[in-house]
Amino acid sequence: MPPERRTIGAINALSEDDFVAAFGDIAEHSPWVARTAAAMRPFADRAAMIAAFHKAVADAERAAQYALLRAHPDLAGKAALAGDLAFESLNEQAGAGLDRLTPEEFELFTRLNDDYRRRHGIPFILAVKGATKHQILDAFAARMPNDTATEFATALEQVGRIIRFRLEDRVSE
Repeated sequence: MPPERRTIGAINALSEDDFVAAFGDIAEHSPWVARTAAAMRPFADRAAMIAAFHKAVADAERAAQYALLRAHPDLAGKAALAGDLAFESLNEQAGAGLDRLTPEEFELFTRLNDDYRRRHGIPFILAVKGATKHQILDAFAARMPNDTATEFATALEQVGRIIRFRLEDRVSE
């Protein structure tokens, strides 16, 4: 079931605990991002709220950023098969066709996820909303050879895109 869509006025009126309950899942399994963003209220508008979430991630200690990245599920991975994805992750991956992979495609995604994680120490993160499985495979190919520092920065940028997409879905203009 999709989360409730809210206005900025209603969001600004939430207690910190209610804010975290409503938005703690925006950053994958990392409610600390929402708790940090909540302290930056009141938000003038949705863009300010998105900026607060981005700032929470950008200003976090490196260890917290790594934990946030490592909390992301593999694309078309075991969590997807087991039905253990968050509502948005499930919809985002389904929208990219990752819920309809052939056995061969699933095997390819599994291998690429494993190779990427071994090389860079984090899961491959891509904001897949609006992407196709072919675009995702192209992104794997383009990013795999990068150095780990570049991929860390790219993964954080992708998390920022995911946060923006999710907040745009949940917060009225």
